[in-house]
Amino acid sequence: MPGRAIATKARPEQGANHIPEPRREARPGAEARNRAGLHLIAASVRRSRRAVVSLSVWSLLSAAPTLVSGKVLAEAVDHGFLAHNPAAAARWLGVFAAVTLAGAWAQRQTYPSLSGIVEPMRDSLLRSVVTGTLHRAARSNAPRTNSAAIAVSQITRQVEAVRDSASGQLMIAWQFVLTAVAVMLGAAALAPAAVPLIALPLVAAVCLFVTLLPMMIRRQRTAFLAEEQLARVSVDALESLRDLISCGAEQQGVDRGLRAARAQAAAARSLAWVAALRRLIVALGAHVPIVLVLLASPTLVRHGMTAGGIVGVLTYLVGVLEPALRLLVQGLGGSFLRLNVAAERLAEAARLPAAPPAPEHSILLKRRPVEVRHVTFAYGPGAEPVLRDLSLVVAPGEHLAVVGPSGIGKSTLAGILAGVIAPDDGSVLIGGVPLPRIAPDVLHQARVLLPQEAYVFAGELRENLRYLAEDCSDQTLLKAADRLGLTALLTRLGGLDAPVDPARLSAGERQLIALTRAYVSPADVVILDEATSHLDASAEARAEAAFHSRPGTVITIAHRISSALRADRILLLDGTRAHLGTHADLVETSPMYANLVALF
Repeated sequence: MPGRAIATKARPEQGANHIPEPRREARPGAEARNRAGLHLIAASVRRSRRAVVSLSVWSLLSAAPTLVSGKVLAEAVDHGFLAHNPAAAARWLGVFAAVTLAGAWAQRQTYPSLSGIVEPMRDSLLRSVVTGTLHRAARSNAPRTNSAAIAVSQITRQVEAVRDSASGQLMIAWQFVLTAVAVMLGAAALAPAAVPLIALPLVAAVCLFVTLLPMMIRRQRTAFLAEEQLARVSVDALESLRDLISCGAEQQGVDRGLRAARAQAAAARSLAWVAALRRLIVALGAHVPIVLVLLASPTLVRHGMTAGGIVGVLTYLVGVLEPALRLLVQGLGGSFLRLNVAAERLAEAARLPAAPPAPEHSILLKRRPVEVRHVTFAYGPGAEPVLRDLSLVVAPGEHLAVVGPSGIGKSTLAGILAGVIAPDDGSVLIGGVPLPRIAPDVLHQARVLLPQEAYVFAGELRENLRYLAEDCSDQTLLKAADRLGLTALLTRLGGLDAPVDPARLSAGERQLIALTRAYVSPADVVILDEATSHLDASAEARAEAAFHSRPGTVITIAHRISSALRADRILLLDGTRAHLGTHADLVETSPMYANLVALF
């Protein structure tokens, strides 16, 4: 019967040398991305107030060595070493050792409190992303049994990375705040006049760091994405090297690689300026106060400050403040970027898919065309599509045969036509209605799919044959059995009431039962996926003739070229493009089909 021609794969405006650029997905704005990690930590802190209070208490106790270090060292210098009293110096140093041990014990107690903040965050994130991932996998209906498990495994590792990064960010920020306060208090106890010399540069450095932090993260993100893009372009070029050479597009491939390399180099140079800014901030907040205190030392001594006090203040600056500020500036850089990137991707994974349109329950699908619109499908994100931009229309009542080499995608197409496999792109419609919009009970009555391995269950033969048509009469079953060639088996088993043991039936006998079941079903569209492969040639011809005379559309995934000869039209899949036409057309236009016919 006549039907619409298959659509070509190539877009008319694209030449043979066209190299598609990677598809860019819509992403949140830069400001939202930069704050993703902060929002994540803030939400976790709000949910764990008791753990936050406990963490604050133990952190304050762990800051005791920082608070007393300068004072103890000043006393040891003034009343011990300078007074030629080693015993006094030893006592002060012993006090410092005891306080340090107590602080270490308190520091150890902060980790259970920290876990009380980040572990609930981890559990909440994991629950959300696994739910979102499994919802999308369930809604896709694709036969990728391992893809959801792999995605969940990968996301679980990202959740663990977020937990580690978030806990590190909390500890770095909180420890810096406590350190800065302890340094200010300790310096005030030793030399109040030195406090402005420390506080003003430190406040300026922190303000500068907070102001420049978004810019630093943006540049780090740009460098991170530039490296990813360069790696992606390099891999694409290597995988497509033969195609690039065959279509004369080597220069385009080189230009694309150079653009990616230049972008990565520019991002790396920009990131080098970020490193210089970090050093400048540390110098402003920690090194400048050291210089100011040293320059002001004569004045401070004249106003009553001792040599031990000078040493104590410098101890606060060199041994405490400078490492804390350096850790803050460097730790909230790359680590914060990793936290934001992981948080952004987890937020996308946790997003539940949009609910599909409400299914249609009152659709008349009899004598309607089956349409395939730009269908593409691949078994995995990086796999070569087995179907690419396939479009065709099967007219009502038409008999279409699908042929091609083994593994070319014929059975995949059968699953997509039946709605048991969701295409990566494109859609399948019956009567103008997409398959996902058709309610399951209506779809089950509209089409039937017979795979190569026939399904037969233990029970009466009648129950097996009426599985898809419960109201079918015995007379109709017997007529169908005669048309399909099932009468001999029916007689041997003992009639419609006879029990069926699938294990005692041959593969061909099981296929005959399944074919008869599909024949008496109300389905207007029958999809035979090598459903006659275990029958001999004459039995296969008889079964196909029965379905050809049956009202409705038949789509046959053929394993013998003889099935194609009996079809109205033939769809040939050859791995690069699809050919649609009559037997005579394809013999003239397709060398592959002509070879298949010659071998037959």
